[in-house]
Amino acid sequence: MSITGAAAAAGPRRKDRTHYLYIAVIAAVVAGVVVGLAAPGFAVELKPIGTGFVNLIKMMISPVIFCTIVLGIGSVTKAAKVGKVGGLALGYFLAMSTVALAIGMVVGNLLEPGGGLHLTAALAKSGHAQAAAGGAQSTADFLLGMIPETLFSALTQGKVLQTLLVALLTGFALQAMGPAGAPVLRGIEHVQRLVFRVMSMIMWVAPVGAFGAMAAVVGATGTAALKSLAVIMIGFYVTCVLFVVVVLGTLLRLVAGVNVFALLKYLGREFLLILSTSSSESALPRLIAKMEHLGVSRPVVGITVPTGYSFNLDGTAIYLTMSSIFISEAMDKPMSLGEQLSLLVFMVIASKGAAGVTGAGLATLAGGLQSHKPALVDGVGLIVGIDRFMSEARALTNFAGNAVATVLIGHWTGEIDAERARRVLAGELPFDELTLVDSHGAASGPAAASDGSTADAPEAAPETAPEAVPTRGTATQGAATAGV
Repeated sequence: MSITGAAAAAGPRRKDRTHYLYIAVIAAVVAGVVVGLAAPGFAVELKPIGTGFVNLIKMMISPVIFCTIVLGIGSVTKAAKVGKVGGLALGYFLAMSTVALAIGMVVGNLLEPGGGLHLTAALAKSGHAQAAAGGAQSTADFLLGMIPETLFSALTQGKVLQTLLVALLTGFALQAMGPAGAPVLRGIEHVQRLVFRVMSMIMWVAPVGAFGAMAAVVGATGTAALKSLAVIMIGFYVTCVLFVVVVLGTLLRLVAGVNVFALLKYLGREFLLILSTSSSESALPRLIAKMEHLGVSRPVVGITVPTGYSFNLDGTAIYLTMSSIFISEAMDKPMSLGEQLSLLVFMVIASKGAAGVTGAGLATLAGGLQSHKPALVDGVGLIVGIDRFMSEARALTNFAGNAVATVLIGHWTGEIDAERARRVLAGELPFDELTLVDSHGAASGPAAASDGSTADAPEAAPETAPEAVPTRGTATQGAATAGV
């Protein structure tokens, strides 16, 4: 039986099973909202349930990043190829962050959402607390913070940038070892399968975690804050939607010929997971698996996705400039055009410190204002009450931005199988929800085992043709544009 046939045969049974899981997540989110409104005091006490679920996922992020990057870099023969992908990714991230910041600034000026609001002493105190939590970090501190104390502390402490550095060094070292590094690569590939299997097990408690998280935030926020700050909330959500559909969608269609709605549908379950946790990090392992399954090569996925989670935060960028202008208007201290432009430049750098963790955007906003215009720090307290709801839009936009970036960079480097992408987005090659990794990317071809096993081909490939492991999406395999 062919790989494709095996996947197709197994698909419906597995799809039905996980389908009920995500229906349960939706029901849990609705139930959490109801409980939060009906019994806010009790709902707030449920916060540890949501926190526990997010922590379960976060404990798997460092192993996923490490395995993905090491396999992506260690499986190619030329370091220049890795440098090309990394250079394109960083250039794209910088450009899109600037665009997102500019859009947030324009919308903030058009809506003028801060008019008519008043700052109390309590809110000012809250703003200073956030500034203390997100204090500005010097360049030296940022760079030194990327270096772990030990080789393994990056993995045990969950520091994404430190894990990224260790994985890069390990990947390049294995690349330099040549055939001698193949056994290590095979071992890491087995570890990756184990990590994804654990992830699939954790997902079965998602309904419980979603219920606790949603109930707690609704109970703590209430409806009063939502009503008083409805303009900026609605404006921010609409801006994020337009950014994804118009800006990212147009770019995706023109460059890769891919329909953004088809891509968003393909990642629908990940969006639901993010919606319930307000953290794009919760879906990072699944994004890596799904991008490889889509047909993007392993080096591109391994470099672009983890790096994007630290440097490609489009939703956070929109939030930073839009909220800054909102605060300046609410405090009757409007910024001139020159001040806004200098703030935009400053936030390009500040936004790189906001990882995909819930609440990081608010701390980054406060820390950025503390460094750029301290007089506005008091106003951060105005949006503390609704930041959790805005965090959901930030996380969803950040996630969509990284998914689009992976497809675009795969296209620019010729490292995406366009025909496979078309078939995956059309639903012809379903994603394996049970293992996340064992069968994704098992495109039919000479490297595929005839018995449907996906383990043998990638394990043997590093010894004979190192670049064959990740590059099922090379230009020769899928030169046609995916007109999805």
